[in-house]
Amino acid sequence: MLDTVYRDFGTGYVPRWHGDIIDPAAAYLTPVRHTLLVARDGVDGDVVATAALDSRGPAHPPNPKHVAARFPSGESAQLRRVYVRPAHRRRGLARRLVAELLAFAAADGGYRSVYLHTDPTVEGAESFWRSLGKVVHDEREDPGGGQPVVHFEVPLPSLTP
Repeated sequence: MLDTVYRDFGTGYVPRWHGDIIDPAAAYLTPVRHTLLVARDGVDGDVVATAALDSRGPAHPPNPKHVAARFPSGESAQLRRVYVRPAHRRRGLARRLVAELLAFAAADGGYRSVYLHTDPTVEGAESFWRSLGKVVHDEREDPGGGQPVVHFEVPLPSLTP
């Protein structure tokens, strides 16, 4: 995950944004309504993809007020840290991990929506999320240009057959 924030985002580690990366156990493994999934290379065992889910809705600020209101903490599952190393992309890893996260959220029974935001400057990110969900706000369309952030809602799967 740290590799991604340096390589793909170009921000490096920013504590107020990436604290969960430094302590993933506290962020995703200890809280029962949160989870972190990893995919490992079958040859060398290296982690090649990650995906996480938590019950914290998007905060305002920095996110738009109407987005934060639409996805309140506790009722909204937020997809986070869906990262795939470049050499392992286009193999369905992210789609499979997200499907597992959505099943986890549905099984929880307390989530009414699934939210995520993405940086559309990361190659393939926007098109991937558009294939799974709907845009609820594109900050690039805000007056003055906005930030390169696109907010999505992904359908919560039904558990009924």
